[in-house]
Amino acid sequence: MICDMLIIGGDGDLAYRKLYPALYHLDLAGCLPSCLRIVCISRSQHNVDQFRAKVREMLAKYLKNGALDNAAWQRFSARLNSYSLDATSEAELGVLSREVFTDKSRDLITYLATPPTIFATVCQSLWAVGLARENMRLVIEKPLGHDRESFLQINDSLMAIFKEQQVYRIDHYLGKETVQNLLTLRFANALFEPLWNNTYIDHVQITAAESIGAEGRWSFYDEAGALRDMVQNHLLQLLCLLAMEPPASLDPRAVHDEKLKVLRSLAPIKGRAVADNTVRGQYNTGSIEGQSVPAYTAEQGANPRSNTETFVAIKAHINNWRWAGVPFYLRTGKRMQRRYCEIVVQFKELPHAIFQEQTGQNPGNRLVIQLQPEEGIRLHLLNKVPGLDENFPLETVSLDLSLSDAFTERHVPDAYERLLFDVMRGNSTLFMRADLVEEAWIWIDDIREGWNTTKLKANPYMAGSMGPADSVALVARDGRQWQD
Repeated sequence: MICDMLIIGGDGDLAYRKLYPALYHLDLAGCLPSCLRIVCISRSQHNVDQFRAKVREMLAKYLKNGALDNAAWQRFSARLNSYSLDATSEAELGVLSREVFTDKSRDLITYLATPPTIFATVCQSLWAVGLARENMRLVIEKPLGHDRESFLQINDSLMAIFKEQQVYRIDHYLGKETVQNLLTLRFANALFEPLWNNTYIDHVQITAAESIGAEGRWSFYDEAGALRDMVQNHLLQLLCLLAMEPPASLDPRAVHDEKLKVLRSLAPIKGRAVADNTVRGQYNTGSIEGQSVPAYTAEQGANPRSNTETFVAIKAHINNWRWAGVPFYLRTGKRMQRRYCEIVVQFKELPHAIFQEQTGQNPGNRLVIQLQPEEGIRLHLLNKVPGLDENFPLETVSLDLSLSDAFTERHVPDAYERLLFDVMRGNSTLFMRADLVEEAWIWIDDIREGWNTTKLKANPYMAGSMGPADSVALVARDGRQWQD
């Protein structure tokens, strides 16, 4: 039974925005063990009453409806404990181990809501004071390095103390309901899986667009860029779920093994091939929702000579029998026209279009899987327009499944709710195994090396647009277009 949770970095932005709201909702739903204690440590100086008051204030700010259930809050707040100490100090952490975590038989979840640069030091301290034990699960956040080599250094430091099955590498995209529904859509419905191959699918698009800029995170973002910050983890994980073969079961190892095969089948993009298969962009001055916004290099604390990409588009290919010849177009960027994330599966046109005269064309069907801001699934079909017209007019209509509309009586959990609940249950299916992260870095490192070798510049694009013109050309050269 999970009875203790330790959040290191418990006074940080991640904890207040994501972790405490998720844990509160789990408590509200009756999913937390009655014995669970939530122990939060940070270097901030405040007592437990001040800490609980701040958590309540942040819950009111970040919960969707802003309303707290009084009974649930009383129960949840009683679980919260706060201590001011340095987690890298064995002496200070030792006091916590001796005075708070006295019963070593109680399972322990430790969440490192800290920069990865101190993972190794914190874990060494946890081991030295006896908290890194067999019944502990460690949750870590990205970025997991900035390339393969740095990831392996981080991972080696963890593996020196923990076993692989104890480490939960979190990617919040995998906790979204619609992402999990990808498995259901493909492997629980006879409708799609027979068509899920290069015989019927023309291409796939994955877009993750943000309307915000680098803003207060400029220094961090400039070291990462869109390729490392979004493609290496979020977009490649979505691609794996879309392209993987059916696993033997939903056992974590079976799912991870199939995802690994996809990453190893990705065609490398090296050297001069980056110019034909990738686009780099950087947002310039523009407007978002009627408000003027500065260029990336004019943000507070920015380097005006920075060539870091805030936008990237990639044409990827998977070299296996199922997907040979099917391009996967990946796209992500900041200061885009609107915030949304969706997957578009474009099916091929019919071999013989008997309605071509009436429509001018016979477009293939399109499956759209929305991840944010709303979660849902739409299937676009051609349908006859009602009426007595002799020309038999056709129009594209959609079968629309909105999770919020379809399940009006059910709370759609936030990604962190699902992922934290899975950690408590010891289910690592929606987390990233080390070899998956390493393989993703190998593919990304080839692209970055190609950019450096060819000195590929980040093309400017206006804030509030859908990226640089070259990204349109990337798809248009193949006779296709982005589905915006």
